[in-house]
Amino acid sequence: MDQQLISLVNKLQDVFASIGVSNNIDLPQITVIGSQSSGKSSVLENIVGRDFLPRGTGIVTRRPLVLQLINRPASSKPPQANGDGEKAEDAMAKVQLNENNPDEWGEFLHLPGQKFHDFHKIRDEIVKDTEKMTGKNAGISPNPINLRIFSPNVLTLTLVDLPGLTKVPVGDQPRDIEKQIRDMLMRFISKPNAIILAVTAANTDLANSDGLKLAREVDPEGTRTIGVLTKVDLMDQGTDVVDILAGRVIPLRLGYVPVVNRGQRDIDQSKSIASALDNERKFFENHPSYAGKAQYCGTPWLARKLNIILMHHIRNTLPDIKARISQQLSKYQAELTALGGPMGETNPGSLVLSTITEFCSEFRSAIDGNTNDLSLNELSGGARISFVFHELYNNGVKSIDPFDQVKDGDIRTILYNSSGSTPSLFVGTTAFEVIVKQQIRRLEEPSLRCCALVYDELIRILGHLLSKTQTFKRYPELKDRFNLVVINFFKSCMQPTNKLVTDMVSMQACYVNTTHPDFIGGHRAMALVNDRMNANKPPEKPVDPKKIPQNALNNGKDLDADFKKDEPSFFNSFFSKDKQPKKKVAAMEAPPPVIKPIASLSEREAMETDVIKLLIQSYYSVVKREMIDMVPKAITYNLVNFAKENLQRELLEHLYKPDVLEELLKESPDVVARRRECIKMVGALNSAEAIVAAV
Repeated sequence: MDQQLISLVNKLQDVFASIGVSNNIDLPQITVIGSQSSGKSSVLENIVGRDFLPRGTGIVTRRPLVLQLINRPASSKPPQANGDGEKAEDAMAKVQLNENNPDEWGEFLHLPGQKFHDFHKIRDEIVKDTEKMTGKNAGISPNPINLRIFSPNVLTLTLVDLPGLTKVPVGDQPRDIEKQIRDMLMRFISKPNAIILAVTAANTDLANSDGLKLAREVDPEGTRTIGVLTKVDLMDQGTDVVDILAGRVIPLRLGYVPVVNRGQRDIDQSKSIASALDNERKFFENHPSYAGKAQYCGTPWLARKLNIILMHHIRNTLPDIKARISQQLSKYQAELTALGGPMGETNPGSLVLSTITEFCSEFRSAIDGNTNDLSLNELSGGARISFVFHELYNNGVKSIDPFDQVKDGDIRTILYNSSGSTPSLFVGTTAFEVIVKQQIRRLEEPSLRCCALVYDELIRILGHLLSKTQTFKRYPELKDRFNLVVINFFKSCMQPTNKLVTDMVSMQACYVNTTHPDFIGGHRAMALVNDRMNANKPPEKPVDPKKIPQNALNNGKDLDADFKKDEPSFFNSFFSKDKQPKKKVAAMEAPPPVIKPIASLSEREAMETDVIKLLIQSYYSVVKREMIDMVPKAITYNLVNFAKENLQRELLEHLYKPDVLEELLKESPDVVARRRECIKMVGALNSAEAIVAAV
């Protein structure tokens, strides 16, 4: 059962590695980290019992190596000692150097069906496949190499060998090589299901161990880190690692295992791993510090310990793995369905028809507000159109002041001009009409602006619907044609809408309805202005008859002279007095080419101006209210409602044609690639589900 658990994870790793996409299932695995000179490769080779890893200076491991060790019983007889005094271990060493041992071989996932009995060829293939991915320089890649080793001499175990930590770039190495390696390592060891095997040389200070430092960043409590101490035999005489093993230096819950690797000289002399393991055993059994605990030291114990830890770890995480596989499968199946299933869509006519129907239904819902897509943070769809009508247009029209362009002096000039050669006895209605029509024309600009803003909102709704509908992501041509047809349709609706709104302004300007019930009227305006003026006048003193001038009582004698002397003429206040002659002469000057009024207004002019202003203000308010009411109705009738009712017909007319259907449903390369990836993932997850269901 326990071996079955590890083989289950191996199968899952193979399933996900074979599809070449990163999976979100965090599989339990032992990740091996350490600095370049810590002896990582030797530890792994000792566990396998074979030389198979690339060696050399600089970064040798440049891609993660997923090493799946699978124990299988030997089919051939174990090597026996011959009669010439040869020991059994020496016979074993010969077998290990034999390139064609039928019981041991390696297989690469990228070379299915090919068995490597010669472990030197395994090394060559690792180098070759690494260079294929990263080039011959010292670049690295997070793409793993999957290698399985079948042997009676290994315990079933899965290890991921990661590039060694380096500090200084050497030769062709990229300048940021340290960061690149660190980032890759972090990606592997930060997964909660990863057990970290931190390799450190025992003859260096543990506090400076790069592997342990990195492990502590992701596992500060030391709950999933196991320490391996290499080069124990190279420590100064009289020193040992007993304090570290006892957890008194940097405690780890999974503890430490000391090992002795082959030295460089042993490797150069092709000393077999079997004899190296024998030397390691003797070293611990004969060392005074380790003799009592020799069975918990060395590579065989490390392999057994890792095997036990991994099996427990898999057993604990299996329910979570099952749940995650199931969750991922549902997610990818849903995405695949949205992309039209494994084969894509087969009936273009029905797809275009259903897309048009769905789009028009969503469009109507967006305007009417009957949508599930209601935002809590901002207005959308029809609510934004309502905002344009009742906030922007309403306030825009109300803010227009008729007297910001027409001053009192202008009104007086228009009054005189509209009276012609006979000054009027009453306030002239012509002046009122001239000014009010001029001001009504100013309402055209905000009304047309309102049309444009509503058009913009319809375009916004269109953009939202095009971006959120899955079909349009699949078919970019269909999306572009939808966009084009709908925008052209909105534009065609804008012409009659703009004309109707312009005509409404022209209608208001061409006929001033002075009988409108809300209009103040001339008599009332006169009365109001008189009341206001009288309220501002100082009270008159009673006239003393004794003080009346004598010539006022003499039947009009010299009356004309007095009038000329005291009364200002009708135009007196209008013209500048600078030009008047100082003494009476018979000849008169010609009027100037341009006659401009003086700044101040006479009492009568002020009164007439106020009456006109009051009439303009009243009638302009009536027109504003009517426009605020009618323009939104006109836009809704000619643009918004017309679009809601006729958009489907327009789309069917332009898009539901046999000659364009094939062209519209050309899938984007991204969608085709994504569907392929989803099919791979669904296949892999189905296989993974079947694998875990068997346990």
